[in-house]
Amino acid sequence: MKSICTALLLLVTLQVAAQRISKITMSETGAIEAFAIELDESVVVNVSSTGEVGDWGIEIYRGRTDRMVERLEPYTGRVDYFRENDNEAFRGKVRSIGMKQFTYYASFDEELLRGKLKSIGGVAVEYYGRFDEEKLRGKIKRIGSNEIQYFSSFDIAFAGKVKAIGPTNITYYSTTDDKAIRGKVKSIGNAQFTYYTSFERRELVGNMKRGTRLQYINGIKFFIK
Repeated sequence: MKSICTALLLLVTLQVAAQRISKITMSETGAIEAFAIELDESVVVNVSSTGEVGDWGIEIYRGRTDRMVERLEPYTGRVDYFRENDNEAFRGKVRSIGMKQFTYYASFDEELLRGKLKSIGGVAVEYYGRFDEEKLRGKIKRIGSNEIQYFSSFDIAFAGKVKAIGPTNITYYSTTDDKAIRGKVKSIGNAQFTYYTSFERRELVGNMKRGTRLQYINGIKFFIK
């Protein structure tokens, strides 16, 4: 009996571990475009910073760093959707991909959360609520064990920008830096980024000068578009 319980616990742990943030796509100014959540069978699903489920597919080039192969192949497995007789807040939304179930906040939940993704399999998705700063309300606050932190309105230069994802800190060029690079991502973890300033060749101003747009940091792939 003990061995059976241990095996079941290990299975559940492995299933939850498989559902994690595998990639974060963001702009040079730190705006998050999508969180890619890893499911089973090498399937990933993209979720917006406000909890909307986007496209999904098979990441057949997983582990590669070539931007040209950062694409998803169609998933031909089973995909189910909520039907017309389901709650109006998530009617027509994805119900499951493969074996993974998706849940959403219903029409009787807090207005700010209605229709937003609530969980994927065993991974919960939490949001900044009505008591948080206005700029943060409705944005994802946590996916599983990874907390998404933003600069507050007190940090005037960076207000609303993502500050950290899990253990990974993100910094930016400030208002005292050259106007061509102000507000751009300066570092993600230990990865540093530099850009051409307004004193350099006109056609290059603002473009990334040093740094790799695709970085593996603390188990997550960060992609700066």
